[in-house]
Formats: sequence, structure tokens, C-alpha cells
Amino acid sequence: MQPEPNMDVAHLGHVEVLTPKLEESVRFFVDLGGMTECGRKGDSVYLRCYDDYERCSLKLTASKLPGVGHVAYRTRSPQALERRIASLKGSGLEIGWNDGDLGHGPAYVCTDPDGHKIELYYETEWYQAPPELRPAIKNQAEKFPGRGMNLRRLDHWNALAADIKANREFYENYLGFRLTEQIVLDNGIEAGMWMTCTNKSYDLAYSRDNTGSHGRLHHVTFAANSREEVLLAADIALENGIRIETGPHKHAIQQTFFLYLFEPGGNRIEVASAVARLILAPDWKPIRWSEAERKKGQAWGLKTIESFHTYGTPPVEEVVSKG
Repeated sequence: MQPEPNMDVAHLGHVEVLTPKLEESVRFFVDLGGMTECGRKGDSVYLRCYDDYERCSLKLTASKLPGVGHVAYRTRSPQALERRIASLKGSGLEIGWNDGDLGHGPAYVCTDPDGHKIELYYETEWYQAPPELRPAIKNQAEKFPGRGMNLRRLDHWNALAADIKANREFYENYLGFRLTEQIVLDNGIEAGMWMTCTNKSYDLAYSRDNTGSHGRLHHVTFAANSREEVLLAADIALENGIRIETGPHKHAIQQTFFLYLFEPGGNRIEVASAVARLILAPDWKPIRWSEAERKKGQAWGLKTIESFHTYGTPPVEEVVSKG
């Protein structure tokens, strides 16, 4: 029986992506992605999609190697934050408080079992659009950019991890996420998981890192408004020399209509249709996919490209050389 979800985590707030080509990465997300730059601090540039209610959803930080710096989740209340901190006590995964960052208040930092750094926070800055970016419809955070891919919001992130089961149990037991779908190999090893803290079908995914490395990033996903805009994103990438890895196509797992490409710093980015599946059943039973089912490929039979299973950031050769 699954642990009862506590629902203390409200949603994915922002992701820090490390890039060795900071200004090129910024131009990619702003000029081609349609995002808005909303601040700079030290070696970092802060960006947002037009329908993100918080000030920032993407932090780009200059680094020698690409990868993920940290991932942050907003809790539902100050009390919810305190409950999650209390649950982490004695886990060996807690790090402690920091002073916050541009756009949000103090955050409690921990790691998942694979070493990915996670921030939990509640205090946040709601975005206030300047006059030139004020939307015509008041329930939208910022006016529609009409530029590039018109990325609407940060949707989810996908980590690479050496031990999927350990990370699943971490999210269930400490953060209250629900498992919606998973891949289990014939030998019983869990090879992939999709979990949610909302009514979306997933807010995060973890894939097994076959290299045995720790703390790597598979991709960050931004939502577009429709399948047609995912197709448009592919044309924009093609016209601007952005490497497309695979897609546009439809996943079998979660049914996401996707496009995978690489931003200039080397990180994999997904542009996906914003028409997300919803998990409304409180007693949802996780969907389990077998090896044989996954070998059939994506929803319409396209085989998954090999690099999708082997590439992450930082690249494995860099991880090995650093170690």
C-alpha cells in the first residue's frame, strides 16, 4: 500500500541549470523560447515564462560543466514547510537553511538519495509585470510574448539516478509525492518513475543512470500551449541551428507530446504540449511498464533514440574525469 500523500508540497517552483555558455543559453531561452529575463545576481541570470506566477522559474548559472544546480519546490504553507523539515530530521539527507534567492525567501536544503540538491520554501515574490508586459487578461501573469516558442510555464524536470527505488521512497516518505507510472525491469529493478504532488499526472521523473553516476540531469521541460506549438518549436530550432535530438512525437508513458533539443550549454530541454493528463482519482493505482512494453518504443512505434538512454549532464566522460 502506498503511503498516504500529505500534499505539503504545492508544486515545482524553479530549476537551476548550469551552463558553460551563459549568455548563449540566455539568448536561447529569451529569443527562441520567448521567456523573459527578470534579474541577474552574481554569475546567475533569472528567467520566467509568461504564465508563471512567481518571479522566476529558471535560474541559469555559469559553470564549467552543464548540469543541474538545484531544484526547488514551494510548499502549501509555512506549516507545511515545517512539517517537511521535521520529517527529514535524522534522514542523513538534510543540509539546512539558506537565506533564499532572487524571488523567494529562506529555503531549507536537502538532497535526494542520489545527491541532487533540493530546496523547499514558502515565501515567494509574485510577479508584477511592468506596464509594457502587462497582460490584457488580468488572470495571466504576463502578456503573451508572441516570440519564438512562446513557452508558457515550467512543467517538470527529469533526473538521472543510480537507484530509482531509493529516490521514489524519498519522495513518497519525506515529500508526499504520489507515484503515477513506473518502469520495472524483468529482474525487478525499478528503472524509471513519474511522480506528482499536484493533480497533474507528473511533476518530476527519474530515469535510471546506467553509468552508475550520481546527481546528473536528464532534462527540464517547459509547456507550450498545444501540439501545433510543439511543431512550431521544432521549426524554430531547425531554422536557428539548434540540435534536435528526437521528436516531435508522443510518449507512451504519460502520453506527452514532446520535442527534445539541446540548449547551447549542452543541457537537454523538452518542449511539451500543455494539455497535461490529470490524476483526479485519490486511489490511483500506478501504471507499471515492463521491459517488453518499453522496447516497443513511443506511442506510434518510433524507437527511442539511443542517446536518450545514455546522455545526461554533466556528460559521463566529464563525471569520470572529475572523479
